[in-house]
Amino acid sequence: MAESKADLKKLFIKTYGCQMNVYDSERMAEALGGSGYTEVSSPEEADMILLNTCHIREKAAEKVYSELGRYKDLKVANPDLKIGVAGCVAQAEGEEIIRRQPMVDLVVGPQSYHRLPELEAKAGGGEKALDTDFPEEDKFEHLKARPKAKRAPAAFLTVQEGCDKFCAFCVVPYTRGAEVSRPVSRIMSEARDLVERGVREITLLGQNVNAYHGDGPDAQGGGTWGLAQLIEELATVDGLERIRFTTSHPNDMDEALIDAHGTCSKLMPYLHLPVQSGSDRILKAMNRKHTAEEYIRLIERIRAARPDIALSGDFITGFPGETDQDFEDTMALVREVKYASAFSFKYSPRPGTPAAEKGDKMVDADVATERLHRLQALITEQQRAFQDAMVGREVSVLFERKGRMEGQMVGKSEYLHAVHVTAPVAVGEIKRVRIVESGPNSLAGEVID
Repeated sequence: MAESKADLKKLFIKTYGCQMNVYDSERMAEALGGSGYTEVSSPEEADMILLNTCHIREKAAEKVYSELGRYKDLKVANPDLKIGVAGCVAQAEGEEIIRRQPMVDLVVGPQSYHRLPELEAKAGGGEKALDTDFPEEDKFEHLKARPKAKRAPAAFLTVQEGCDKFCAFCVVPYTRGAEVSRPVSRIMSEARDLVERGVREITLLGQNVNAYHGDGPDAQGGGTWGLAQLIEELATVDGLERIRFTTSHPNDMDEALIDAHGTCSKLMPYLHLPVQSGSDRILKAMNRKHTAEEYIRLIERIRAARPDIALSGDFITGFPGETDQDFEDTMALVREVKYASAFSFKYSPRPGTPAAEKGDKMVDADVATERLHRLQALITEQQRAFQDAMVGREVSVLFERKGRMEGQMVGKSEYLHAVHVTAPVAVGEIKRVRIVESGPNSLAGEVID
């Protein structure tokens, strides 16, 4: 007998961090759907609040505790309200979260959320539920089949998790574990299911996605497939029109993947390829295992395969021991590469990472901030130039939603620019659009008949 709406419990999930956390939140909601939960848009109407956390930035844990503090009144008003913490902060803090915030009912790490129904049942019985293990089983195999509801035209699909690079500043190897790639057959099954439900663009996700090495399908001889081979197989799916992937490490950008940018029409001309610094001395201290020159030569090979590609990157200023010259080397690299966009941050120590132990080499906070502002000004200048150069060009736009103005529709170009038009187009349609104006954060265009 089907549950009535009155029987359904309400779930509110707040997601922090990257696209992988967005994907994980979707799967958590689906896992709890089997326990009678349906998602709502505010914590005030929820029977369970779940914070899916990220541990990359400084004071991430403190932000979680601050957020939990906002829910105290809700818990007092509704003692049956369940509160959970998931994700990387949950993995790193574990029992400390329950000790500091006794109102938290369950804590689950990013590798264990397939066990959420059991943890929810345990919490419902009045026990504290904690699971931050790195289980041997594949969590994706144990998750329930995804519901057949209609989807937005663009979706995320995790194909790889964890990282073996151990960059000196990064907590991912400690909170997400070693690199693990999903089998090709399961990825293809999930991709086809997404397309059947209206998805036309899939972004393949991984902490180090281009290190993907998954078991190939037995029907095609099995073996181990790399990311380029997976992309080629996904490109055969009827109805899937666009493929992207993120985030990549320069050392895993092999020739097959470079070639794919020039030969696979469904692979979009956008690549996020973090370098972090332009100084060889700092790159060595970061344990990046490549030089600035090697990165630049790699960019040249990528652009030879796809000259119009939009490049994005990540940068850290004020890494322990960074000198003025080290920073100027970073500025020089940015000027040479000419990014379409980039993310930049002031270094923040993450507990348990090698860089956090270099307290005697910490850069003055004001100096690191000043460097960050200079770097961001240069990146903004380049981003604006790349965007302005789109005026007069024709681009392909996947329309995703209605805009704020009457009759306006908004979508993404192949270069990941937000594009808006005033035209009778439907969500999920892909149209050729001529760009007529470049704004601060988007492009205005006209649909070409």
